[in-house]
Amino acid sequence: MSDAPLLGRRPATRTSFKDAALFTLKLTLTSSPVNYLLLFVPLGLIAGTLEWSSNAVFWLNFLAIVPLASVLAYATEELAEHTGETIGGLLNATFGNAVELIVSIIALLNGQVRIVQASMLGSILSNSLLVLGCCFIAGGITRVQQTFNQTVAQTMSSLMALATAGLLIPAAFHASVPSKGKLKFPDPDSEADLKILSLSRGVAIILLVLYILYLVFQLRTHKALFEEQSQEDDGIITLSVPPEGTVTKSDLEHLTITGSLAVLVVATVLVSFSADLLVGSIDDIVELLGLSKTFIGLIVIPIVGNAAEHATAVIVAMKDKMDLAIGVAVGLSLQIALFVTPAMVIIGWIVDVPMSLYFSTFETAVMFVSVFITNLVILDGESNWLEGAMLLSTYLVIALAFFFYPDHA
Repeated sequence: MSDAPLLGRRPATRTSFKDAALFTLKLTLTSSPVNYLLLFVPLGLIAGTLEWSSNAVFWLNFLAIVPLASVLAYATEELAEHTGETIGGLLNATFGNAVELIVSIIALLNGQVRIVQASMLGSILSNSLLVLGCCFIAGGITRVQQTFNQTVAQTMSSLMALATAGLLIPAAFHASVPSKGKLKFPDPDSEADLKILSLSRGVAIILLVLYILYLVFQLRTHKALFEEQSQEDDGIITLSVPPEGTVTKSDLEHLTITGSLAVLVVATVLVSFSADLLVGSIDDIVELLGLSKTFIGLIVIPIVGNAAEHATAVIVAMKDKMDLAIGVAVGLSLQIALFVTPAMVIIGWIVDVPMSLYFSTFETAVMFVSVFITNLVILDGESNWLEGAMLLSTYLVIALAFFFYPDHA
């Protein structure tokens, strides 16, 4: 009869705040296997509060930030599910690098410009060499060749080349002006240094505008080029459509807007505390372990911020979804080069910290080499395990070089 109730349909019920909170907590904790490391979050905070050794404070908070980065990425993706495509893309672009932003802002406020610059460069190197190399090896070890969208790869590689120019030009500018044996940059009494600082701020604004144009290109005018990546991404998490009137896991596996925002706020606050303790212990770690600030910022810290994304890229590469793997690895490098690094220059300008795009000659040479070899291996739209070994070997050579590279005042 038409008046008979539909037994398969759930009656409308009002969910209590407690139930909603427990549901949000359950989904968040089970979103990734790496979330088991959340146990280190309270340990890291306790270590900092009780003033344990700098070694314990650094490594406990180091391990705490890894799952917090994963939680931030998960909450951002869940929030993007409730927004339009453009806003979702902006959310992913902004909060996808939330850990790097938070750590870098705290380091800037503590005057640790060397750490900020090294972590920016290190994030670009780890994504374009380490992660991409592991993707090529993981996906190509059981296949002769893998293919991906050549047009998207060329666009990304061209943008990376331009971002590299943004770092090369201030270094070339500095090398071309007379030096008076200065031990630190910028020298308040040097007109050339002040010009380089102003140049860096101008270049940062240009790169930020270019990043906005890239988002418009990706999300609006040429989004068809990136649709294949989006479809592959959806294919990883989307379940088959159930018969009408039934309730399945796909109806229940997403956070609400309120839940997503709550997780974002809590995770951001916890990352801020952990990052503050991590940055505060760096000076003691440098003295204790004999490592340079450059090595810690360039090799150690970047692995933390994108650990979850690194694992995702390798997993999808093993499933022969190379467009998505390229989008994660090279896309993260682009976000760091065109968004995070220029943003740090602007924020340093606002808080009166001399953050610039001037890197040492050695660092700019390393950046140029890494982008050059990355562009060579992805421009043909094909990959194999040997190309992955080349990228990984380049990263290991650079890591070894920076292990012996001394800090500069």
